[in-house]
Amino acid sequence: MKYGFVIDNRKCIGCHACTTACKSEHDVPVGVNRTWVKQVEKGEFPDTRRLFSVMRCNHCTDAPCVEICPTEALYIRKDGIVDFDKDRCIGCKSCMQACPYDALYIDPETSTAAKCNYCAHRIDVGLEPACVNVCPEHAIISGDMEDETTEIAQLLARQAVNVRKPEKGTQPNLFYIGADEVSLNPTATPRTGEYLWNGQTTGVGHFAKEAEKLAFSNGDVITSLLEAEKQYSSAGEIAKNGPQKSIELIMGKEAKRVYDTPDKGILWGWEVSAYVFTKAISAGAFLVPFIALLFGWANPDAAISWWSYGLGLFFLTATGILLIMDLDQPKRFFYVLLRPHWGSWLVKGGYAITAYGGLLTALGTALYFGWDFLQMWLSWMTAIVAAIVAVYTAFLFAQAKGRDFWQSPTLAIHMLVHSLMAGAAAFMIIGLFTNGGADWMTYLKYLLFSSIGMNLVTLLFELTTTHPTVDAGRVSNMITKGQYSKLFYGGVILLGNLIPVGLLIMSAGNPMLMAAAGALVLLGIYFTEHIWVEAPQRIPLT
Repeated sequence: MKYGFVIDNRKCIGCHACTTACKSEHDVPVGVNRTWVKQVEKGEFPDTRRLFSVMRCNHCTDAPCVEICPTEALYIRKDGIVDFDKDRCIGCKSCMQACPYDALYIDPETSTAAKCNYCAHRIDVGLEPACVNVCPEHAIISGDMEDETTEIAQLLARQAVNVRKPEKGTQPNLFYIGADEVSLNPTATPRTGEYLWNGQTTGVGHFAKEAEKLAFSNGDVITSLLEAEKQYSSAGEIAKNGPQKSIELIMGKEAKRVYDTPDKGILWGWEVSAYVFTKAISAGAFLVPFIALLFGWANPDAAISWWSYGLGLFFLTATGILLIMDLDQPKRFFYVLLRPHWGSWLVKGGYAITAYGGLLTALGTALYFGWDFLQMWLSWMTAIVAAIVAVYTAFLFAQAKGRDFWQSPTLAIHMLVHSLMAGAAAFMIIGLFTNGGADWMTYLKYLLFSSIGMNLVTLLFELTTTHPTVDAGRVSNMITKGQYSKLFYGGVILLGNLIPVGLLIMSAGNPMLMAAAGALVLLGIYFTEHIWVEAPQRIPLT
Protein backbone atom coordinates (compact mmCIF):
# COMPACT_ATOMS: atom_id res chain seq x y z
CA MET A 1 0.00 0.00 0.00
CA LYS A 2 1.31 3.43 -0.94
CA TYR A 3 -0.77 6.57 -0.88
CA GLY A 4 -0.11 9.45 -3.25
CA PHE A 5 -1.67 12.45 -4.96
CA VAL A 6 -2.36 13.35 -8.58
CA ILE A 7 -2.97 17.03 -9.36
CA ASP A 8 -4.78 17.47 -12.66
CA ASN A 9 -3.71 20.93 -13.83
CA ARG A 10 -6.15 20.69 -16.73
CA LYS A 11 -9.00 20.97 -14.24
CA CYS A 12 -7.61 23.24 -11.49
CA ILE A 13 -9.31 26.67 -11.51
CA GLY A 14 -7.24 28.23 -8.73
CA CYS A 15 -10.17 28.64 -6.35
CA HIS A 16 -8.05 27.93 -3.24
CA ALA A 17 -10.75 25.71 -1.77
CA CYS A 18 -8.05 23.12 -0.98
CA THR A 19 -6.02 25.70 0.93
CA THR A 20 -9.05 26.82 2.91
CA ALA A 21 -10.20 23.28 3.67
CA CYS A 22 -6.70 22.35 4.85
CA LYS A 23 -6.51 25.37 7.14
CA SER A 24 -9.92 24.56 8.58
CA GLU A 25 -9.21 20.86 9.06
CA HIS A 26 -5.88 21.39 10.83
CA ASP A 27 -6.29 24.88 12.34
CA VAL A 28 -3.33 26.11 10.30
CA PRO A 29 -2.40 29.66 11.44
CA VAL A 30 -2.49 32.68 9.15
CA GLY A 31 0.82 33.21 7.36
CA VAL A 32 1.74 29.55 6.86
CA ASN A 33 0.24 26.85 4.64
CA ARG A 34 0.21 23.08 4.41
CA THR A 35 -1.18 23.31 0.90
CA TRP A 36 -1.43 26.32 -1.39
CA VAL A 37 -2.01 27.18 -5.03
CA LYS A 38 0.89 28.81 -6.82
CA GLN A 39 -0.21 30.99 -9.73
CA VAL A 40 2.00 31.89 -12.67
CA GLU A 41 1.13 34.06 -15.67
CA LYS A 42 2.74 33.13 -18.97
CA GLY A 43 2.77 34.75 -22.36
CA GLU A 44 2.60 38.28 -23.73
CA PHE A 45 -0.52 40.42 -23.72
CA PRO A 46 -3.05 39.72 -25.14
CA ASP A 47 -1.96 36.07 -25.60
CA THR A 48 -1.55 35.13 -21.96
CA ARG A 49 -2.66 32.36 -19.65
CA ARG A 50 -2.64 31.76 -15.92
CA LEU A 51 -1.30 28.47 -14.60
CA PHE A 52 -2.39 26.96 -11.29
CA SER A 53 -0.30 24.41 -9.40
CA VAL A 54 -1.22 22.95 -6.04
CA MET A 55 1.88 22.80 -3.82
CA ARG A 56 2.33 20.65 -0.72
CA CYS A 57 4.35 17.82 0.79
CA ASN A 58 5.27 15.25 -1.86
CA HIS A 59 5.22 12.31 0.62
CA CYS A 60 8.49 11.08 -0.84
CA THR A 61 9.43 7.43 -0.79
CA ASP A 62 12.98 8.50 0.10
CA ALA A 63 12.05 11.49 2.24
CA PRO A 64 15.11 13.64 3.11
CA CYS A 65 13.16 15.36 5.91
CA VAL A 66 12.78 11.99 7.67
CA GLU A 67 16.44 11.17 7.18
CA ILE A 68 17.70 14.42 8.71
CA CYS A 69 15.20 14.72 11.59
CA PRO A 70 17.20 14.12 14.80
CA THR A 71 14.29 12.98 17.00
CA GLU A 72 12.10 10.93 14.63
CA ALA A 73 9.47 13.66 14.80
CA LEU A 74 9.03 12.96 11.08
CA TYR A 75 8.42 9.39 10.00
CA ILE A 76 7.03 7.34 7.12
CA ARG A 77 3.95 5.25 7.88
CA LYS A 78 3.43 1.77 6.47
CA ASP A 79 1.00 3.23 3.91
CA GLY A 80 3.67 5.63 2.59
CA ILE A 81 2.32 8.78 4.24
CA VAL A 82 5.03 11.05 5.69
CA ASP A 83 3.60 12.12 9.04
CA PHE A 84 4.96 14.09 12.00
CA ASP A 85 4.75 14.15 15.78
CA LYS A 86 4.89 17.71 17.06
CA ASP A 87 5.52 16.47 20.62
CA ARG A 88 8.96 15.15 19.56
CA CYS A 89 9.97 18.16 17.41
CA ILE A 90 12.73 20.40 18.75
CA GLY A 91 12.30 23.10 16.10
CA CYS A 92 15.79 22.69 14.59
CA LYS A 93 14.47 23.45 11.07
CA SER A 94 16.71 20.78 9.55
CA CYS A 95 13.69 19.23 7.84
CA MET A 96 12.93 22.56 6.17
CA GLN A 97 16.45 22.69 4.77
CA ALA A 98 16.25 19.08 3.61
CA CYS A 99 12.93 19.35 1.79
CA PRO A 100 13.50 20.36 -1.86
CA TYR A 101 9.82 21.34 -2.14
CA ASP A 102 9.52 23.94 0.66
CA ALA A 103 6.68 21.89 2.15
CA LEU A 104 7.47 22.38 5.85
CA TYR A 105 7.08 25.38 8.10
CA ILE A 106 7.42 26.26 11.77
CA ASP A 107 3.99 26.64 13.33
CA PRO A 108 4.01 30.07 15.05
CA GLU A 109 1.71 28.78 17.80
CA THR A 110 3.55 25.56 18.73
CA SER A 111 7.06 26.45 17.53
CA THR A 112 7.30 23.01 15.94
CA ALA A 113 7.53 21.84 12.34
CA ALA A 114 4.36 21.00 10.44
CA LYS A 115 3.26 20.13 6.91
CA CYS A 116 0.62 18.27 4.92
CA ASN A 117 0.20 14.83 6.50
CA TYR A 118 -2.33 13.55 3.95
CA CYS A 119 -5.04 14.06 6.58
CA ALA A 120 -3.83 10.79 8.10
CA HIS A 121 -6.53 10.94 10.81
CA ARG A 122 -9.16 10.90 8.06
CA ILE A 123 -7.45 8.10 6.13
CA ASP A 124 -7.43 5.97 9.29
CA VAL A 125 -11.26 6.08 9.42
CA GLY A 126 -11.80 5.51 5.70
CA LEU A 127 -12.19 9.13 4.57
CA GLU A 128 -10.33 11.08 1.90
CA PRO A 129 -8.15 14.13 2.64
CA ALA A 130 -10.13 17.33 3.18
CA CYS A 131 -8.68 18.98 0.07
CA VAL A 132 -9.88 16.10 -2.11
CA ASN A 133 -13.41 16.30 -0.74
CA VAL A 134 -13.73 20.04 -1.24
CA CYS A 135 -12.19 20.42 -4.73
CA PRO A 136 -15.09 21.45 -7.03
CA GLU A 137 -13.36 20.22 -10.21
CA HIS A 138 -11.99 16.91 -8.91
CA ALA A 139 -8.53 18.21 -9.74
CA ILE A 140 -6.97 16.50 -6.70
CA ILE A 141 -7.04 12.70 -6.76
CA SER A 142 -5.80 10.61 -3.83
CA GLY A 143 -5.61 6.93 -3.08
CA ASP A 144 -3.51 3.78 -2.98
CA MET A 145 -1.23 3.86 -6.03
CA GLU A 146 -0.45 0.15 -5.70
CA ASP A 147 -4.12 -0.87 -5.96
CA GLU A 148 -4.89 -1.22 -9.67
CA THR A 149 -8.61 -0.66 -9.06
CA THR A 150 -8.17 2.88 -7.69
CA GLU A 151 -8.64 5.97 -9.83
CA ILE A 152 -5.17 7.27 -9.00
CA ALA A 153 -3.51 4.02 -10.13
CA GLN A 154 -5.43 4.08 -13.40
CA LEU A 155 -4.54 7.73 -14.04
CA LEU A 156 -0.86 7.04 -13.42
CA ALA A 157 -1.03 4.09 -15.81
CA ARG A 158 -2.51 5.95 -18.77
CA GLN A 159 -1.57 9.64 -18.32
CA ALA A 160 1.76 11.39 -18.79
CA VAL A 161 2.71 12.88 -15.42
CA ASN A 162 5.40 15.16 -14.04
CA VAL A 163 6.98 15.48 -10.62
CA ARG A 164 8.88 18.34 -9.10
CA LYS A 165 12.68 18.11 -9.02
CA PRO A 166 13.09 14.44 -10.02
CA GLU A 167 16.86 14.96 -10.03
CA LYS A 168 16.79 15.03 -6.22
CA GLY A 169 16.11 11.30 -6.13
CA THR A 170 13.43 11.61 -3.45
CA GLN A 171 10.87 9.59 -5.46
CA PRO A 172 7.99 12.02 -4.79
CA ASN A 173 4.47 10.62 -4.68
CA LEU A 174 2.80 13.82 -5.83
CA PHE A 175 2.21 13.77 -9.60
CA TYR A 176 0.99 16.48 -11.96
CA ILE A 177 -1.01 16.04 -15.15
CA GLY A 178 -0.65 18.85 -17.69
CA ALA A 179 1.91 20.73 -15.61
CA ASP A 180 4.04 23.52 -17.05
CA GLU A 181 7.74 23.74 -16.24
CA VAL A 182 7.52 27.44 -15.37
CA SER A 183 5.04 26.60 -12.65
CA LEU A 184 6.86 23.61 -11.15
CA ASN A 185 10.41 24.98 -11.39
CA PRO A 186 11.03 27.62 -8.68
CA THR A 187 13.90 29.21 -10.62
CA ALA A 188 11.80 29.69 -13.77
CA THR A 189 9.95 32.64 -12.22
CA PRO A 190 11.60 35.12 -9.85
CA ARG A 191 9.87 36.15 -6.65
CA THR A 192 8.52 39.58 -7.47
CA GLY A 193 7.07 40.89 -4.22
CA GLU A 194 4.25 40.51 -1.76
CA TYR A 195 1.31 38.79 -3.41
CA LEU A 196 -2.41 39.26 -2.90
CA TRP A 197 -3.76 37.74 0.36
CA ASN A 198 -0.56 36.03 1.41
CA GLY A 199 1.28 38.59 3.56
CA GLN A 200 3.09 37.24 6.60
CA THR A 201 1.02 38.45 9.54
CA THR A 202 1.84 36.19 12.47
CA GLY A 203 5.44 35.14 11.90
CA VAL A 204 6.79 31.66 11.54
CA GLY A 205 9.20 31.24 14.42
CA HIS A 206 12.12 33.24 15.69
CA PHE A 207 13.46 33.79 12.16
CA ALA A 208 10.35 35.68 11.00
CA LYS A 209 12.01 39.01 11.74
CA GLU A 210 14.80 38.04 9.36
CA ALA A 211 12.49 37.22 6.44
CA GLU A 212 13.92 38.40 3.18
CA LYS A 213 12.60 41.55 1.57
CA LEU A 214 11.28 40.38 -1.74
CA ALA A 215 12.34 41.99 -4.98
CA PHE A 216 10.31 44.36 -7.13
CA SER A 217 9.07 46.58 -4.30
CA ASN A 218 9.57 50.28 -3.71
CA GLY A 219 12.96 51.24 -5.19
CA ASP A 220 13.14 48.05 -7.24
CA VAL A 221 10.27 49.33 -9.38
CA ILE A 222 12.32 52.38 -10.28
CA THR A 223 15.25 50.15 -11.17
CA SER A 224 13.01 48.05 -13.39
CA LEU A 225 11.73 51.16 -15.14
CA LEU A 226 15.28 52.23 -15.85
CA GLU A 227 15.93 48.79 -17.31
CA ALA A 228 12.80 49.26 -19.42
CA GLU A 229 14.24 52.50 -20.71
CA LYS A 230 17.22 50.57 -22.06
CA GLN A 231 15.09 47.72 -23.38
CA TYR A 232 12.76 49.94 -25.32
CA SER A 233 15.54 52.26 -26.47
CA SER A 234 14.12 55.52 -25.15
CA ALA A 235 12.45 57.03 -22.14
CA GLY A 236 9.66 58.06 -24.47
CA GLU A 237 8.29 54.52 -24.38
CA ILE A 238 7.79 54.86 -20.62
CA ALA A 239 6.27 58.31 -21.01
CA LYS A 240 3.86 57.07 -23.67
CA ASN A 241 2.70 53.95 -21.85
CA GLY A 242 2.91 55.15 -18.25
CA PRO A 243 4.79 53.43 -15.41
CA GLN A 244 2.26 50.62 -14.87
CA LYS A 245 2.07 49.75 -18.56
CA SER A 246 5.86 49.76 -18.75
CA ILE A 247 6.04 47.27 -15.88
CA GLU A 248 3.55 45.08 -17.72
CA LEU A 249 5.72 45.28 -20.83
CA ILE A 250 8.79 44.25 -18.87
CA MET A 251 7.15 41.37 -17.06
CA GLY A 252 5.14 40.27 -20.05
CA LYS A 253 8.27 39.09 -21.79
CA GLU A 254 8.57 36.11 -19.42
CA ALA A 255 6.50 34.06 -17.00
CA LYS A 256 5.86 35.71 -13.64
CA ARG A 257 4.38 34.70 -10.32
CA VAL A 258 1.17 36.38 -9.30
CA TYR A 259 0.35 34.33 -6.20
CA ASP A 260 2.60 32.29 -3.95
CA THR A 261 3.21 31.26 -0.36
CA PRO A 262 5.03 33.78 1.89
CA ASP A 263 8.80 33.66 1.93
CA LYS A 264 10.12 31.93 5.06
CA GLY A 265 13.31 33.97 5.07
CA ILE A 266 16.65 32.76 6.41
CA LEU A 267 15.95 29.61 8.42
CA TRP A 268 19.43 29.16 9.89
CA GLY A 269 20.67 32.59 10.90
CA TRP A 270 23.68 33.97 12.77
CA GLU A 271 23.43 31.32 15.48
CA VAL A 272 24.34 28.56 13.01
CA SER A 273 27.15 30.59 11.45
CA ALA A 274 28.53 31.32 14.93
CA TYR A 275 28.20 27.70 16.03
CA VAL A 276 30.20 26.47 13.02
CA PHE A 277 32.81 29.11 13.92
CA THR A 278 33.07 28.26 17.65
CA LYS A 279 33.11 24.55 16.82
CA ALA A 280 36.10 25.12 14.54
CA ILE A 281 38.02 26.86 17.31
CA SER A 282 37.15 24.16 19.84
CA ALA A 283 38.27 21.30 17.58
CA GLY A 284 41.37 23.16 16.38
CA ALA A 285 42.42 23.99 19.94
CA PHE A 286 43.16 20.31 20.51
CA LEU A 287 44.19 19.21 17.02
CA VAL A 288 46.91 21.85 16.60
CA PRO A 289 49.09 20.81 19.60
CA PHE A 290 48.28 17.12 18.98
CA ILE A 291 49.64 17.33 15.41
CA ALA A 292 52.75 19.12 16.71
CA LEU A 293 53.49 16.26 19.11
CA LEU A 294 52.54 13.55 16.62
CA PHE A 295 55.04 14.68 13.98
CA GLY A 296 57.62 16.13 16.35
CA TRP A 297 57.30 19.61 14.87
CA ALA A 298 57.11 21.23 18.33
CA ASN A 299 56.96 20.21 21.97
CA PRO A 300 54.08 22.06 23.68
CA ASP A 301 54.58 22.43 27.42
CA ALA A 302 52.02 21.90 30.18
CA ALA A 303 50.79 25.48 29.89
CA ILE A 304 49.91 24.95 26.21
CA SER A 305 48.10 21.74 27.17
CA TRP A 306 46.01 23.58 29.75
CA TRP A 307 45.21 26.26 27.18
CA SER A 308 44.28 23.53 24.70
CA TYR A 309 41.81 21.85 27.06
CA GLY A 310 40.46 25.15 28.35
CA LEU A 311 39.90 26.65 24.89
CA GLY A 312 38.37 23.41 23.67
CA LEU A 313 35.86 23.27 26.53
CA PHE A 314 35.06 26.99 26.47
CA PHE A 315 34.26 27.12 22.76
CA LEU A 316 32.55 23.73 22.91
CA THR A 317 30.23 25.14 25.57
CA ALA A 318 29.61 28.18 23.36
CA THR A 319 28.81 25.81 20.49
CA GLY A 320 26.22 24.01 22.59
CA ILE A 321 24.63 27.26 23.72
CA LEU A 322 24.37 28.52 20.14
CA LEU A 323 22.84 25.22 19.00
CA ILE A 324 20.20 25.48 21.71
CA MET A 325 19.55 29.14 20.89
CA ASP A 326 18.77 28.22 17.29
CA LEU A 327 16.07 25.75 18.32
CA ASP A 328 12.47 26.93 18.30
CA GLN A 329 11.87 24.48 21.15
CA PRO A 330 15.07 25.00 23.18
CA LYS A 331 13.72 23.21 26.27
CA ARG A 332 13.67 19.98 24.25
CA PHE A 333 17.34 20.07 23.24
CA PHE A 334 18.07 16.90 25.24
CA TYR A 335 15.73 14.96 22.91
CA VAL A 336 18.67 14.79 20.50
CA LEU A 337 20.49 12.54 22.98
CA LEU A 338 17.54 10.79 24.63
CA ARG A 339 15.27 10.25 21.60
CA PRO A 340 17.83 9.97 18.82
CA HIS A 341 17.35 9.11 15.19
CA TRP A 342 20.75 7.67 14.34
CA GLY A 343 20.40 8.39 10.63
CA SER A 344 20.63 12.13 11.33
CA TRP A 345 24.04 13.77 11.44
CA LEU A 346 22.63 16.22 13.97
CA VAL A 347 22.41 13.29 16.41
CA LYS A 348 25.86 11.97 15.49
CA GLY A 349 27.25 15.46 15.94
CA GLY A 350 25.47 15.89 19.26
CA TYR A 351 27.01 12.71 20.61
CA ALA A 352 30.41 13.66 19.17
CA ILE A 353 30.26 17.02 20.95
CA THR A 354 29.26 15.32 24.20
CA ALA A 355 32.07 12.77 23.91
CA TYR A 356 34.58 15.49 23.02
CA GLY A 357 33.66 17.47 26.11
CA GLY A 358 34.02 14.37 28.29
CA LEU A 359 37.40 13.46 26.80
CA LEU A 360 38.79 16.98 27.24
CA THR A 361 37.67 16.88 30.87
CA ALA A 362 39.32 13.48 31.32
CA LEU A 363 42.56 14.77 29.79
CA GLY A 364 42.56 17.77 32.08
CA THR A 365 42.04 15.47 35.05
CA ALA A 366 44.87 13.17 33.92
CA LEU A 367 47.20 16.15 33.47
CA TYR A 368 46.32 17.55 36.92
CA PHE A 369 46.97 14.26 38.71
CA GLY A 370 49.97 13.32 36.56
CA TRP A 371 48.44 10.17 35.11
CA ASP A 372 50.82 9.99 32.18
CA PHE A 373 49.83 6.41 31.30
CA LEU A 374 46.32 7.63 30.40
CA GLN A 375 47.24 10.72 28.45
CA MET A 376 48.54 8.99 25.30
CA TRP A 377 45.43 6.85 24.81
CA LEU A 378 43.09 9.66 25.75
CA SER A 379 44.89 12.00 23.34
CA TRP A 380 44.39 9.65 20.40
CA MET A 381 40.71 9.15 21.21
CA THR A 382 40.22 12.90 21.66
CA ALA A 383 41.95 13.67 18.35
CA ILE A 384 39.66 11.31 16.47
CA VAL A 385 36.54 12.77 18.09
CA ALA A 386 37.83 16.33 17.58
CA ALA A 387 38.18 15.64 13.84
CA ILE A 388 34.60 14.33 13.78
CA VAL A 389 33.41 17.44 15.61
CA ALA A 390 35.24 19.59 13.06
CA VAL A 391 33.67 18.00 9.98
CA TYR A 392 30.31 16.48 10.96
CA THR A 393 28.42 19.64 10.00
CA ALA A 394 29.48 19.08 6.39
CA PHE A 395 27.59 15.78 6.41
CA LEU A 396 24.62 17.42 8.12
CA PHE A 397 24.55 20.06 5.39
CA ALA A 398 24.80 17.31 2.79
CA GLN A 399 21.59 15.83 4.23
CA ALA A 400 19.92 19.21 3.60
CA LYS A 401 19.07 18.22 0.03
CA GLY A 402 17.03 21.34 -0.56
CA ARG A 403 20.24 23.42 -0.64
CA ASP A 404 22.31 22.37 -3.65
CA PHE A 405 25.42 24.40 -2.77
CA TRP A 406 25.84 22.45 0.48
CA GLN A 407 26.23 19.23 -1.49
CA SER A 408 29.84 20.14 -2.32
CA PRO A 409 32.21 17.17 -1.88
CA THR A 410 34.87 19.52 -0.47
CA LEU A 411 32.78 20.90 2.37
CA ALA A 412 34.29 18.46 4.89
CA ILE A 413 37.80 19.53 3.82
CA HIS A 414 36.68 23.16 4.06
CA MET A 415 35.62 22.66 7.71
CA LEU A 416 38.67 20.63 8.73
CA VAL A 417 41.01 23.26 7.28
CA HIS A 418 39.09 25.97 9.11
CA SER A 419 39.58 24.07 12.37
CA LEU A 420 43.35 24.01 11.86
CA MET A 421 43.36 27.69 10.90
CA ALA A 422 41.20 28.61 13.90
CA GLY A 423 43.33 26.59 16.34
CA ALA A 424 46.60 28.08 15.12
CA ALA A 425 45.11 31.59 15.10
CA ALA A 426 43.77 31.21 18.65
CA PHE A 427 47.18 30.06 19.96
CA MET A 428 48.86 33.01 18.23
CA ILE A 429 46.61 35.36 20.18
CA ILE A 430 47.34 33.43 23.38
CA GLY A 431 51.05 33.94 22.59
CA LEU A 432 50.62 37.47 23.89
CA PHE A 433 50.04 36.08 27.39
CA THR A 434 52.20 32.95 27.50
CA ASN A 435 55.55 31.84 26.13
CA GLY A 436 55.33 28.48 24.40
CA GLY A 437 58.86 28.63 23.08
CA ALA A 438 60.40 29.57 19.74
CA ASP A 439 59.76 26.17 18.16
CA TRP A 440 56.07 26.36 19.12
CA MET A 441 55.59 29.82 17.60
CA THR A 442 57.48 28.79 14.46
CA TYR A 443 55.25 25.74 14.16
CA LEU A 444 52.11 27.89 14.51
CA LYS A 445 53.41 30.27 11.86
CA TYR A 446 54.04 27.56 9.27
CA LEU A 447 50.84 25.69 10.14
CA LEU A 448 48.83 28.87 9.59
CA PHE A 449 50.69 29.54 6.33
CA SER A 450 49.92 26.09 4.97
CA SER A 451 46.31 26.00 6.19
CA ILE A 452 45.61 29.41 4.60
CA GLY A 453 46.99 28.02 1.35
CA MET A 454 44.78 24.95 1.62
CA ASN A 455 41.83 27.17 2.45
CA LEU A 456 42.30 29.32 -0.65
CA VAL A 457 42.61 26.23 -2.86
CA THR A 458 39.44 24.78 -1.33
CA LEU A 459 37.51 28.02 -1.85
CA LEU A 460 38.76 28.19 -5.41
CA PHE A 461 37.57 24.64 -6.06
CA GLU A 462 34.16 25.22 -4.42
CA LEU A 463 33.45 28.38 -6.38
CA THR A 464 35.03 27.87 -9.80
CA THR A 465 34.44 24.24 -10.72
CA THR A 466 31.40 23.42 -12.80
CA HIS A 467 28.43 23.07 -10.50
CA PRO A 468 26.08 20.11 -10.99
CA THR A 469 22.91 22.19 -10.70
CA VAL A 470 21.73 25.64 -11.71
CA ASP A 471 20.92 26.56 -8.09
CA ALA A 472 24.46 25.72 -6.90
CA GLY A 473 25.84 27.87 -9.69
CA ARG A 474 23.55 30.72 -8.72
CA VAL A 475 24.87 30.64 -5.16
CA SER A 476 28.45 30.68 -6.45
CA ASN A 477 27.64 33.73 -8.58
CA MET A 478 25.93 35.34 -5.59
CA ILE A 479 29.17 34.96 -3.63
CA THR A 480 31.63 36.00 -6.33
CA LYS A 481 29.58 38.53 -8.31
CA GLY A 482 26.40 39.30 -6.36
CA GLN A 483 25.30 40.57 -2.99
CA TYR A 484 28.01 38.73 -1.02
CA SER A 485 30.91 39.64 -3.30
CA LYS A 486 32.13 42.63 -1.25
CA LEU A 487 32.13 40.66 1.97
CA PHE A 488 33.77 37.71 0.22
CA TYR A 489 36.60 39.58 -1.48
CA GLY A 490 37.09 42.21 1.23
CA GLY A 491 36.33 40.24 4.39
CA VAL A 492 37.22 36.66 3.48
CA ILE A 493 40.00 36.85 0.88
CA LEU A 494 41.75 40.13 1.76
CA LEU A 495 41.13 40.56 5.49
CA GLY A 496 40.97 36.91 6.47
CA ASN A 497 43.67 35.37 4.26
CA LEU A 498 45.97 37.70 2.32
CA ILE A 499 46.65 40.34 4.99
CA PRO A 500 47.42 37.66 7.63
CA VAL A 501 49.93 36.12 5.21
CA GLY A 502 51.60 39.50 4.88
CA LEU A 503 51.66 39.98 8.66
CA LEU A 504 53.17 36.55 9.18
CA ILE A 505 55.90 37.27 6.64
CA MET A 506 56.74 40.54 8.40
CA SER A 507 56.38 39.18 11.94
CA ALA A 508 59.91 37.73 12.42
CA GLY A 509 58.64 36.24 15.68
CA ASN A 510 56.94 39.46 16.81
CA PRO A 511 54.02 38.27 19.00
CA MET A 512 51.94 41.39 18.31
CA LEU A 513 52.02 40.89 14.54
CA MET A 514 51.34 37.19 14.89
CA ALA A 515 48.42 37.87 17.23
CA ALA A 516 47.04 40.43 14.75
CA ALA A 517 47.31 37.85 11.97
CA GLY A 518 45.48 35.32 14.14
CA ALA A 519 42.68 37.75 14.95
CA LEU A 520 42.16 38.57 11.27
CA VAL A 521 42.13 34.87 10.36
CA LEU A 522 39.40 34.23 12.92
CA LEU A 523 37.41 37.14 11.55
CA GLY A 524 37.80 35.79 8.01
CA ILE A 525 36.63 32.35 9.10
CA TYR A 526 33.48 33.81 10.61
CA PHE A 527 32.76 35.81 7.45
CA THR A 528 33.23 32.64 5.38
CA GLU A 529 30.87 30.58 7.52
CA HIS A 530 28.29 33.38 7.48
CA ILE A 531 28.31 33.46 3.68
CA TRP A 532 28.35 29.67 3.27
CA VAL A 533 25.41 29.26 5.67
CA GLU A 534 23.25 32.15 4.50
CA ALA A 535 23.75 32.45 0.73
CA PRO A 536 22.33 29.02 -0.24
CA GLN A 537 19.18 29.81 1.73
CA ARG A 538 18.37 32.69 -0.59
CA ILE A 539 17.54 30.31 -3.43
CA PRO A 540 13.74 29.77 -3.54
CA LEU A 541 12.56 26.17 -3.19
CA THR A 542 9.05 26.73 -4.55
